[in-house]
Amino acid sequence: MGDVLAGFHAVWEFDTDSVLIRFERGIRRPKLFQALGERRIPYEALASVEVTEGRRGTVVLRAVPRPGADPLMEAANGQLKEDADPYRLVLPAERGTLAEYYADELRTTLGPAAKEPAERHLVAAPDPPLHFKAYDGKASFDGSSVAFRWFWTGASSAKWKRGDQTFTVGALAGVEWRSPEIFHGYLRLLEREAQEPAAGEADQDPAAVVFGLGYGPVHESLPFAASVLQAVRAAEGTEPPREEPVRRRTGETRRDPADIADRIRHLGELHDAGLLTDDEFSTKKAELLAEL
Repeated sequence: MGDVLAGFHAVWEFDTDSVLIRFERGIRRPKLFQALGERRIPYEALASVEVTEGRRGTVVLRAVPRPGADPLMEAANGQLKEDADPYRLVLPAERGTLAEYYADELRTTLGPAAKEPAERHLVAAPDPPLHFKAYDGKASFDGSSVAFRWFWTGASSAKWKRGDQTFTVGALAGVEWRSPEIFHGYLRLLEREAQEPAAGEADQDPAAVVFGLGYGPVHESLPFAASVLQAVRAAEGTEPPREEPVRRRTGETRRDPADIADRIRHLGELHDAGLLTDDEFSTKKAELLAEL
C-alpha cells in the first residue's frame, strides 16, 4: 500500500507484504512500546482486522495476530493490558472513516491460512542478549542458553542451595510467563526432560524466577520470554549437546566478576534502604569477594 497512518502511540507504515509498526517514545507511552521500538508484521501473520470505538473520542484499529505467529503474544497469553497491546493503533474519532478504509485494505491481504494457527513464528522477537532483574535473581539470555543467578537476599533457601542455573535452549520445551502485574508473577522455563518434577511454587522452582515490585517489569521480562520462546521453537527437533548438562547444579564455581559486582550492588541497594545492617552487608560482601 505504501501509506503511513499515525496514531497516538505509534505509526503504521504499510508495505506490499507487511506493516512496520514504529512505537513513539515519551513519558506517557507504555514502556513495552519503548522497549520494542519497532516491529515488522507480515500480513500472513494476521488472522483478522477490526475497528472499534475507543475511549474519550477515539477509534481503535486493531490487527489480530494468528495464534502461534508472534512469540511475544504467545508468551503474553492474553495477559497484556489493553493499552499495552502492540497490535492496537488509537486514532482520533474523526479519523474513523480512514481507519475503516485501512482495515478493509488489510483484510484483502488475508489468505485462507488466516483462519488457522501459524505453523511457525512469523514475527521476530527481540534479539538477544537480553537480561533483567527478578526479585530473587538475575535472568540472562545469550541466544543459546538461559542463566539464572540467584540473589542472596531474595532467593529462597531451596534455590540458593541448588546454586545458579543454566539451561540450554535445546533442552527447553517452552516458557511460562505470568505477568508481574498479577499477584505472584514469574517466568518459568519448561524443560523437555526435567531431571526431576518441577516444584509447584515458582519461588521454590530453580527453573523459575519470581517477580516483585520493581522486579521483572513487563517491558523487560516479556520481550525476554518471547526471545527465549522463539529460540526454543527454532531448535525444536534438535538434540541438546550430550556433553553439556541441562542444569549446572550445586557446587558450580561462581567466579564471574560482573556477576559478583551485580550481587554487591544489589546488597548495597538493600543496605541503603535500611534492609541490611552494616554487619550483614560487610559479611556478605566479604563472602562474595572471596568467590573471585
